[in-house]
Amino acid sequence: MDRKVELQSPLFRRFGLPFWKFVAWILLFLCGPLRATGKYRVPRKGGLLILSNHLADVDPIVVQVACPRPVYFMAKSELFEMRFLGKMIRWFRAFPVKRGEPDRKALRKAVDYLRAGEAVCVFPEGELSESGELMELKAGVALIARMAGVPVICMGIRNTNRMLPYGSLIPRPAFRTLHAQWGEPRAFGKEIEAEHFLAWAEGQLRELTGQAPDVRPDSAP
Repeated sequence: MDRKVELQSPLFRRFGLPFWKFVAWILLFLCGPLRATGKYRVPRKGGLLILSNHLADVDPIVVQVACPRPVYFMAKSELFEMRFLGKMIRWFRAFPVKRGEPDRKALRKAVDYLRAGEAVCVFPEGELSESGELMELKAGVALIARMAGVPVICMGIRNTNRMLPYGSLIPRPAFRTLHAQWGEPRAFGKEIEAEHFLAWAEGQLRELTGQAPDVRPDSAP
């Protein structure tokens, strides 16, 4: 039996979420602006797992502004200690995940939200990319997809690390357009192997961020 999850209130969804998305859009416009493409690909109803690359701590805000429906976030626990950002992500019902160790509680919570018909965003690299290049994806995201049995969609984010550079806490003008590009949603059976799922997700994220495929020595012809 699925556990109950704390959902955003109808009042927040109707009034609070649009207000904060507008405030965030202004911030992103002043520092970017933000260009979101492919919104029509996002399923409007039902559980949806969103996977995105991770360049800056502002990325969850970018995902929510670029998404046409409410999103719940699995966010690193350190973000909840940041004064302004911590309050904001709590309003959006983000839930913490501990880095550097398997966090089964966070994985279960993500699955519960998905089974409740909500959209959940996970950053499968598990941490910020200091170089901006896509890093190895964590296997836990494949477990979430297999357990929840919902469609999966990827988003490629670019240039947010120019707005909030690695290690910085204060946003600044990026002097570049911030890009958030949606891929095509895909449904996976519960029998999907983690290796195949991660290969698909990595390929999607590399394509959406304009990065060349990662050719490892053991996969070269």
